[in-house]
Amino acid sequence: MKFCIIGLGRFGKQLAKSLSEHNQEVLAIDSDEHEIAGVQNYVTQAICTEIIDTASLEAIGIENIDVVIIGIGENIAQAILIAAIIKKRFKHIKVVARATSQTQKEILDLLKVDLVVRPEEETAIALADTLSLPFTNLARLSRSFSIGLISISSDFIGKKVKELDLYNKYKIHAVAVKRDKDFIVINENYTILNDDELVISGKNDDIEEFDKNRA
Repeated sequence: MKFCIIGLGRFGKQLAKSLSEHNQEVLAIDSDEHEIAGVQNYVTQAICTEIIDTASLEAIGIENIDVVIIGIGENIAQAILIAAIIKKRFKHIKVVARATSQTQKEILDLLKVDLVVRPEEETAIALADTLSLPFTNLARLSRSFSIGLISISSDFIGKKVKELDLYNKYKIHAVAVKRDKDFIVINENYTILNDDELVISGKNDDIEEFDKNRA
């Protein structure tokens, strides 16, 4: 896929680097030459220019892009303008936009931006989840439902998953184990080994109750 990142602050710069590490084609755009210099060694192409209208988008070859990420944080009006132009004139492009406030998010949602992210808020929520729940790794699917990696209790070792009766006792599911950095999908007949870590899913309250009661 071909990605275009407009705005190379901390968010945009890290995203550009991470996408490049995943061997994706990345076009990086910023009006600051210093920011361009900071990414040009690892992205496919870096252009120092200001995106202000349809013509400036066409000049960077926007029609060849699959996903545009608008990482502009300070100039809210510019971010909204870019999103509006792309959604209206380049309908094949998926648009991801960073919002710095709830109001900006609501405006971007009205423009039918495909995905609106609020990195600072989402990072804080993820940290609170990590600190509050007994997971070593966590994917929050909603405010109340999560899937994550949890260390096993000593009395789990050598037992089959069905013997643990996790759903009937706690309303949670064991869906996989992590062993030697690999994840293995399991069923109820899987026997838990000493070095396994358990991937469980369920409501956060049920997971907390499970954690309180395990050995």
